[in-house]
Amino acid sequence: MGTSTHEYEDDPRNASILISVNGVMTPRADAVVSVFDSGFILGDGVWEGLRVHDGGVAFLSDHLERLYEGAKAIDMDIDIRPGEMAQRVFDCLAANDMHDGVHIRLMVTRGIKATPYQDPRVTISAPTIVVIPEFKTAKPEILERGISLFTVHIRRTSPDTQDQKLNSHSKLNCIQACIQAAKAGADEALMLDPQGFVATCNSTHFFIVRRGEVWTSSGDYCLGGITRGKIIKLCEDNDIPIRQKNFSTTDVYSADEAFVTGTFAGLCPVREVDGRQIGHPLDNAAQSSLPGPVTRKLTALFQTLVQRACEHSYEER
Repeated sequence: MGTSTHEYEDDPRNASILISVNGVMTPRADAVVSVFDSGFILGDGVWEGLRVHDGGVAFLSDHLERLYEGAKAIDMDIDIRPGEMAQRVFDCLAANDMHDGVHIRLMVTRGIKATPYQDPRVTISAPTIVVIPEFKTAKPEILERGISLFTVHIRRTSPDTQDQKLNSHSKLNCIQACIQAAKAGADEALMLDPQGFVATCNSTHFFIVRRGEVWTSSGDYCLGGITRGKIIKLCEDNDIPIRQKNFSTTDVYSADEAFVTGTFAGLCPVREVDGRQIGHPLDNAAQSSLPGPVTRKLTALFQTLVQRACEHSYEER
């Protein structure tokens, strides 16, 4: 696997994990879905990534709210209530004796189709619900050295094309962006919106720091990131100036700091964008001073927030 914020050390325990497939605990080698499943045929479904800390799931209610909002947007009835979905997650963790250092992929597709065709009306089963928990943590060296980004020509689309607020199974635009960045030798892609302003990365959200202010995109062309939202709120609550605005790569190249956020790795510093070193190029210590002071402060605040926000049960709202 190439370097990115999602790089991890292989854990041999993952070979024998149990995966919840429609509520049935299934050994990894036997966990399959039908070739007629809507997710396989069309990418028709929604999903969430979750982190397990100290026996709890961080921001679980936020993730479930986004999951069910996405399902409603594509007119898909998930068929079970949020509390039942949370219980499936916790049942799967219990079956695997998992308490910490775990990443979960929660996936819901529209279900099995009578024939390979896009019309939802040919779906003949209840939604397919899969919970995949793995022992997986971000490599510390990635967080220490930071990542490199490359601005790709693949754009984030407007809501009338494909709404970027949907965390759908269809991720081809992000995959194309990831491929272009990898071919350019970068770790991840920096993606622009239709007007050419900075939007987000292919798998994480993007922030810069300029003169003590934290900037991120307007959010109009990116997923409503859970971690992104928490960082914005942490800035507001801790007197760190935060601006959600349009800005260009020119602003990025002259930034004092840059970082990305995501459920898997939390905050990760960015050391380089399009071959430009982030920070002050005349400072020989710049490469060894990652993360920068604002990124470091926000990382500490976020880690504390995660410890407080881990949910060991879920009450429907």
